[in-house]
Amino acid sequence: MSDNSISIDVVSDVVCPWCFLGEKRLRAAIAAVGDVDVTVRWRPFQLDPTIPPEGKDRKDYMRAKFGDGDRLHQIHANLTSLGAVEGISFDFDAIRVSPNTLDAHRVIRWAGTMGEAEQNRLVEELFSRYFERGENTGDAGVLIEAAKAAGMDTAVVETLLPTDADADAVRAEINTAARMGITGVPCFLLEGKYAVMGAQETGVLADAIRQIAAAKARGELEKAE
Repeated sequence: MSDNSISIDVVSDVVCPWCFLGEKRLRAAIAAVGDVDVTVRWRPFQLDPTIPPEGKDRKDYMRAKFGDGDRLHQIHANLTSLGAVEGISFDFDAIRVSPNTLDAHRVIRWAGTMGEAEQNRLVEELFSRYFERGENTGDAGVLIEAAKAAGMDTAVVETLLPTDADADAVRAEINTAARMGITGVPCFLLEGKYAVMGAQETGVLADAIRQIAAAKARGELEKAE
């Protein structure tokens, strides 16, 4: 890494539409600060770990959370508008299943062992498959196809996915985020310590990257524990 460098840990869930917005805005922010060497790592979070492995009917699940009124329609309309600005084609009506995301986070973890580029591609692939194509990202077949599209070694995914490999490690990371006080996502942790909460505008993220990278280059940052 160059002297002008920074690491960002993104705590997110792949069924969080705000996290998809945050991912797009982070990409744009990194492009805007081309003089800073940015390393991105994706960390797990589950909006609802109580969803069973087979998932839940999306309409029933949303109705239970938001009721039968106009609230959910308004939320989706707002997200669709915001997404269009970032190049996201949200298609909420296409989503049939609200999945448990533990397996998706396991695959993201494995992608990270293969490389930063593979992990970034997989995360975007999973967001797109769920929110733009309505695919069930709790399904093993969908996860394997996403891994293939991201350039991963699918033989590894096919072998490990039916097992409990790294399930406890993912849960431990989620518990660590909770102990750090992270109760909502996305959360961008710069240099492991300085948090930017929510799907902030691209300019806000870019400014944060510049400021923390500059402070790091001057030797002014406290070491993250």
